[in-house]
Amino acid sequence: MRIAQLAPLAESVPPKLYGGTERVVAWLVDKLVELGHEVTLFASGDSRTTGKLHPVWPRALRLGRRGADPSAACAMLMEAIAKRASDFDVIHAHIDWLHLPLLSRLGVPFLTTMHGRLDLPGLPDVVRQFPEAAFVSISDHQRAPLPEAKWIGTIQHGLPSELLRPSYEEGSYLAFLGRLTADKGPEAAIRIARAARMPLRIAAKIPRAETAYFRKHIEPQVDGEAIQLVGEVDDAKKQHFLGRAAALLFPIDWPEPFGLVMIEAMACGTPVIAYRSGSVPEVVEQGLTGFVVENEEQAVAAVGELGKLDRRRVRARFEERFTAGRMARQYEDRYGELIAAAGRKFSTQRSER
Repeated sequence: MRIAQLAPLAESVPPKLYGGTERVVAWLVDKLVELGHEVTLFASGDSRTTGKLHPVWPRALRLGRRGADPSAACAMLMEAIAKRASDFDVIHAHIDWLHLPLLSRLGVPFLTTMHGRLDLPGLPDVVRQFPEAAFVSISDHQRAPLPEAKWIGTIQHGLPSELLRPSYEEGSYLAFLGRLTADKGPEAAIRIARAARMPLRIAAKIPRAETAYFRKHIEPQVDGEAIQLVGEVDDAKKQHFLGRAAALLFPIDWPEPFGLVMIEAMACGTPVIAYRSGSVPEVVEQGLTGFVVENEEQAVAAVGELGKLDRRRVRARFEERFTAGRMARQYEDRYGELIAAAGRKFSTQRSER
């Protein structure tokens, strides 16, 4: 198949540091190429891929020149795919709703993976404007606010099995990894760690808009010993950060669409203690890969139960459920169905790589 992938322009693909969607797109493209498909990635010029890169903006917006207009970058992305749409059997978009008016008129099969929360005002109105547009959710819970959308499947994220190595030694601290925003629960993580009498290490991005929140609520509690802030981490540092943790704390207070950090922890053999919100019950298997809890008290109790979990089994369940290869094959099936429904033909031959 000739496949186009439309990536967000906020980060490169893969991102230099934080960026869940761009990371998933990178893994998906690489695995589709391994399956023998011809994949073109429309992304920022500082992206890297085993597919063919079509750069539509010089650098990722977050790390590029300050003051760059995101709307201008998005206009360039739309123009690029408009000019080349006929080159592809199917187009796969990861850019929310931006592309729908254009791709709905180009006559090329396309699907959209929704990566964010969908319980926002106005989204049902958008869905009703595009009744034939095919969508994929990343958890069943994510799609609940938009039952009218044309959902053709739920495909959970996956990451390369070799990306993060498992550690089977008992960890010495609790880990928090994510954005330092209130809905991600960093304050709850601090309270849980203190109550459980375990050190907490925080690896996190501080969004510019959340600087005041960080300085008021988080920074005063960071003492460098019981509570340590290590900043953003890349994949190499993430290996040590998660692999040496006793558990990942995920005390979220929002309808998490998926939660990539949960499967990154599992890849390291590290169990997850997470609040029952959003996708969490679909990702964490109670008493096997971690604990799904209702509140801080239960989270503290779960810390005391970590010794009952087998870190080798945590890693095994990651390999069974959350690899990039599984994700790519599921998307491959959806592409084929869309192309067939459009009455088109494509090569089904795969390479032997």
